[in-house]
Amino acid sequence: MEAIMQRKPKVLFLSTGNSSRSQMAEGFLTTMANGHFEAASTALQQNGGANPLAFEVMREVGIDISHQNPKNVQDSLKEHFAYVITLSDMAKERSPIFPFTPNLLHWSLADPSLAKGPKESVKQTFRGVRDEIGMKVRQFLEEMKQREEREARAKAA
Repeated sequence: MEAIMQRKPKVLFLSTGNSSRSQMAEGFLTTMANGHFEAASTALQQNGGANPLAFEVMREVGIDISHQNPKNVQDSLKEHFAYVITLSDMAKERSPIFPFTPNLLHWSLADPSLAKGPKESVKQTFRGVRDEIGMKVRQFLEEMKQREEREARAKAA
């Protein structure tokens, strides 16, 4: 993982509204990657910031996302990201072309902000999506570590 640490690849999480999923994914990657990746989030439509329930459920797992500043999708097109990860089918279908990004990934996640019902029921929906995002970020980091180890072995051979 040494080369990853030196390069510090940038990862952009792209969702539909940037109120929940992309914010949570950015928070997880920033926390779990221990500075090995630079995480950012954006959306096809900016809708005024993160959903307060996203803040709440992320705090439950010890991650504060209240300080995150989502990128404007137009500005994101000008940047070099090692990875762009779409977080919804709509985001994947409507995603702009990221000309400088060699790795496009897709995670199909439910939008917790669409959940209806009593607050505790809606919060459970947010927790479920949060946990799924956390699992996917862990898998992503493990895949990156394995890739780095394979490349190191290949160079040594």
